[in-house]
Amino acid sequence: MDNNNEFKPYVPADKVMPEFSVTAAILGCLLAVLFGAANAYLGLRVGLTVSASIPAAVISMGVIRIIMKKDSILENNMVQTIGSAGESLAAGAIFTLPAVFMWAMEGKCDTPGLISITLIALCGGILGVLFMVPLRNALIVEEHGTLPYPEGTACAEVLLAGEAGGDKASVVFTGLGLAAAYKFITDGLKLFPSEVAFDIKTPSYTCGFGLDVLPALAGVGYICGIDIAGNMFAGGILSFLVFIPAITYFGGDSLSVVKDAAGNAMAFNMLSPGAIWSNYIRYIGAGAVAAGGLISLIKSFPMMISTFVKAMQGFGKSADTDDRLSKNMSGKSLLIGIIAVVIVMWLLPAIPITLPGAVLIVIFGFFFASVSSRMVGIVGSSNNPVSGMAIATLIVTTFIFKSIGMTGVEGMVAAISVGTVICIIAAIAGDASQDLKTGYIVGATPKAQQLGEILGSVIAAFAIGGVMYLLHAAWGFGSEAIPAPQASLMKMVVEGVMGGTLPWTLIFMGMFIAIAVEILGKPVMAFAVGLYLPIYLSAPIFAGGVLRWFIEKKRKYANEEERGESVERGVLYSSGLIAGEGLVGILLAVLAVAGVDPDLSSIYGDSFATTGGYVGLAAFILLLLSFVYFSKVKKKNA
Repeated sequence: MDNNNEFKPYVPADKVMPEFSVTAAILGCLLAVLFGAANAYLGLRVGLTVSASIPAAVISMGVIRIIMKKDSILENNMVQTIGSAGESLAAGAIFTLPAVFMWAMEGKCDTPGLISITLIALCGGILGVLFMVPLRNALIVEEHGTLPYPEGTACAEVLLAGEAGGDKASVVFTGLGLAAAYKFITDGLKLFPSEVAFDIKTPSYTCGFGLDVLPALAGVGYICGIDIAGNMFAGGILSFLVFIPAITYFGGDSLSVVKDAAGNAMAFNMLSPGAIWSNYIRYIGAGAVAAGGLISLIKSFPMMISTFVKAMQGFGKSADTDDRLSKNMSGKSLLIGIIAVVIVMWLLPAIPITLPGAVLIVIFGFFFASVSSRMVGIVGSSNNPVSGMAIATLIVTTFIFKSIGMTGVEGMVAAISVGTVICIIAAIAGDASQDLKTGYIVGATPKAQQLGEILGSVIAAFAIGGVMYLLHAAWGFGSEAIPAPQASLMKMVVEGVMGGTLPWTLIFMGMFIAIAVEILGKPVMAFAVGLYLPIYLSAPIFAGGVLRWFIEKKRKYANEEERGESVERGVLYSSGLIAGEGLVGILLAVLAVAGVDPDLSSIYGDSFATTGGYVGLAAFILLLLSFVYFSKVKKKNA
């Protein structure tokens, strides 16, 4: 573990450099809109979004360092801080709000107005940043050697490599180029699939296994290490290789909740692994994530309270200090901002949130901001199960609204509105944590980053409503083109609670599993995340963790210095992989919105489709071997 007292950032406290400049603000805002729009489409199409921190940093370096010939790492960091807020806010909005559009299509309510969407997103974005401010010292500074924040660390490595140039930069940008080409071939040209699945399905036994053969996931696993990656994979094994076969075996010929194309209920032994996961396992995972979050909060509660008290001691005082690296937004600003947002949510008719709903947002918001920050410190923002936290929020909120008489569509829309704000808070808090980690390493001013995060959230909030209206008008949420899988699940959860059909047994199973894991002394959050996410995500992350273990423990080194340098080169290479895939992921989303489809898979016919999975697996193995090559330390001449 690092000794935090000895940590020295790249830019010392006494050095003054351009940071929150006009150039950084304009470029960051443009990227916030671009990433927000692109990820809105991507999330509504496949249910996942791409982290924008590293792509924004790379684009910033290209504009500021290469085109404008300026040398300022803090400006580059500010650009990625502002730009990444757009992606996070979009993720929180698209996972929930499309449910209201679907109810409107069913004739149950009116379509949400553009102003309403903007204000809901704006409130969630601002609260997400404000709730994260008093947690910075506890989670970013005090646990610098404990929580890796893989994407925040990777982003810092990208920025530092750009400053250092030379061999380190070449490792980063080699990884970036390889991952960019790899991602475009798999998900752009689709010459082979990006997911390799080996599902087994018989009348008495069903299970699923496979992996997403993508560079970024292996890079995240390498940065996290074998312990965290292993715990995630253990959760995936339990869900896909234990629970899915058990549900099939015990369910047998009994009818499930899943219906076929004709609307008839299907038997358990006729369901695919994916159908069992989406209709049953996800509820278990959501319960485990909720319990894991509560356990994490309880364990870190004393530290959070002490840091929050310290932040509140600044009430009525100036935020200025002699130490630039310790400058946060003042406690007075936080308190005024939180109260103002609560009043806006309560009183503005465009926001369908009552006073009880606003109070729930403050309670759940701070809770899930802290949970999200700690979670992304383990698994990164791209794998932050924001939807799992939203599910937990919707269950409690809908139950409370139902108990106080807010039933029917009115109660369901209010619950989704509360859930949207909470979802955005969790997403923004996770993104802000990664950005503050990057800033802590490079030596940025925390207050400047916090203000930059708010600016990015405000700009993205005004853009997300128009994007959602555009996509809904083009295809309609819930259609084959825009299935909105996360929002469809949220709709089902709210309807289930309001109508009394939610599978509480599965929720409680997940909660007690998380408690059992905690009793065993294992990191419950990493395990719970693995239980919630498909095994196709945790398997390549585990592969990256195994590679880190091999390079650290099994490779022969001349001395400890060479060992450390080899591991560092692996981290740099992983950072490049994450950056390259992220950039092309954004590019493909933009091309899709523009109606440009580079898919070439049809020219190969069915014969290639049957062998494409093996080609993808072979390509992924070569990718893993490239870690061993690029982490190798070059011998220095005496």
